[in-house]
Amino acid sequence: MLQLRSVIKVADNSGAKEAYMIGIPKKGNKKIACIGNVINVVVRKADPYSPINKGDKLAAVIVRTRKEYRRRDGSYIRFDDNAVVILMDKTSKDPKGTRVFGPVAREIKDMGFNKIASLASEIY
Repeated sequence: MLQLRSVIKVADNSGAKEAYMIGIPKKGNKKIACIGNVINVVVRKADPYSPINKGDKLAAVIVRTRKEYRRRDGSYIRFDDNAVVILMDKTSKDPKGTRVFGPVAREIKDMGFNKIASLASEIY
C-alpha cells in the first residue's frame, strides 16, 4: 500500500528515476493505493536528456509494493521496494517506456496491463 506523498522508484526506461505520489484518480478522497492501481505522480529525479523532465505530472500504475498484498487464494506477495511504471496517458494501459525492470505482480496482467506484463523480466 502506498499513500499520498510516497516516494516511489520508476521501473521502466521512460527517463524518470524517482516519482512522488500525489493522488488516485476516480477514487474520491481515498489516500491509499495498492498493486494495480493507476495513480498520479510527479517526477522527482529524471535522466538529463530524456523526454520526461523533473516536475512533470504523469499517470503511473503500481507494479510492486513492500507492504504484503493478499491474493484471492489466501497467499500473500510482497517485494523489496515500491515501484511504478509510467503510462502513456490516464486512460491508456500502455507503458511509455519499452522495457520494464525487475519483477512484476501477477495482478498487473489480470487487471488488463498485458503490455507491461509481457515486457517484465519476471511475473510473480
